[in-house]
Amino acid sequence: MIGDLMMESARQLKLGLPKGSLEKATIELFEKAGWLIKPQSRNYFPEIDDHELLCSICRPQEMSRYVESGMLDAGITGKDWTLENKSDVVIVSDLIYSKVSRRPTRWVIAVAGDSDIHTVEDLEGKKISTELVNVTREFFAQKNINVTIEFSWGATEAKVVSGLADAVVEVTETESTIRAHGLRVIHELMQSNTQFIANKEAWDDPWKREKIENVALLLQGALNADRIVGLKMNVAHERLEQIISLLPCLNAPTVAGLYQKDWYSVETVVSEDAVRDLIPQLKKNGAEGIIEYALNKVI
Repeated sequence: MIGDLMMESARQLKLGLPKGSLEKATIELFEKAGWLIKPQSRNYFPEIDDHELLCSICRPQEMSRYVESGMLDAGITGKDWTLENKSDVVIVSDLIYSKVSRRPTRWVIAVAGDSDIHTVEDLEGKKISTELVNVTREFFAQKNINVTIEFSWGATEAKVVSGLADAVVEVTETESTIRAHGLRVIHELMQSNTQFIANKEAWDDPWKREKIENVALLLQGALNADRIVGLKMNVAHERLEQIISLLPCLNAPTVAGLYQKDWYSVETVVSEDAVRDLIPQLKKNGAEGIIEYALNKVI
């Protein structure tokens, strides 16, 4: 019995966190979900306030390989890199966030602004530079377009400018870097988003699976709460229906009677963008004691 308890307390889930542009956003997401992660300088093993988690920092491009091999039980990486590596892993959850926004990133084909290349068919016989070699190769093979694809170690946009390639396949959110290099997008190759992935053997382990599912649930809840706030107010009985008609909400608002008064406490969840217009309307229609509060998770 004691041995079983010691084994349970010693169990840990090996969790991979993405290094680079997604690192800060991921740590912030975990904090909102309930975990405090403290990166260590010159150390790839950050501290986390959960003895059941053992965190490692690694590049998103390599994450799915480590998870597939069992070096990590689970990890956060991009859908693009899981496809690129052809990794056989469990996709636990799509987590739509990036370093800039809460929307998918895009892999695009771009050429020089003054190029006579305007369609993917115009790339026949041309040279393309990219980090996403396998996905790019499959894309052009499916279209029966013969191209030369070269792996890029970085600064991919500059390859066209310097004449080392006719086109690039590069990831973007806003296209600002692409435009800054004088390039023009001619085609969107694919969209990608952040994913929570798991090793298949870890997924088959009941304890690890439950831990993975719990982490995924809270991370998704934190994302669901992004730019959503709670509103709470007091409303007189004769004003209740009018106030309710003004309120957008996930379901129906919560209405509770106030003690020994012909008044109600009304509570709801609304988009942060709607609050600036909604609160003046609520006040004008008789709501009092209006409170706006932040939400960490919506599940």
